[in-house]
Amino acid sequence: MIKGKLQTTEKGGIGRVYNDKKIFPEEVKSMIEYSEKVLEHFKNPRNAGVIEDADGIGEIGDKNCGDVLRVFIKVARDKVTDVKFQIRGCGAAIACASAMTELAIGKGIDDALMVSEDDIVEALDGLPEAKLHCSNLGAAGLRKAILDYFEKNLTKECSNEI
Repeated sequence: MIKGKLQTTEKGGIGRVYNDKKIFPEEVKSMIEYSEKVLEHFKNPRNAGVIEDADGIGEIGDKNCGDVLRVFIKVARDKVTDVKFQIRGCGAAIACASAMTELAIGKGIDDALMVSEDDIVEALDGLPEAKLHCSNLGAAGLRKAILDYFEKNLTKECSNEI
């Protein structure tokens, strides 16, 4: 139960102030709407960590004000063989990053590039509407890591041709 000082909102509704943040009933409701899969990925994130010799690295988010995700990929024979991540974010962001790694590992690089926000949400059996943006973070971080991989390989190929 969230405890805090009761306060009337501008719209006349009643909310609570908790740690200097106003929390209103609709926000409390969204906190309890997480699926079992979201909670499991949050409590036991898969593939968290760093790949020291990553073939591609993608970073997305704003370090100054919100969630930040860094994704590391390893690729062999055009197949994603490993994905790790580091994240600073809420429980839903952690769950989305964890689910993203499971969706990408084992896929061909082109198929991994197509992992979407919807794929992540589906893999987690849904997210509250207020947290759907977290799936964007996971998919975009993976895409950036794959694009970094392509860029590095293109640079290698071009230097080999010279």
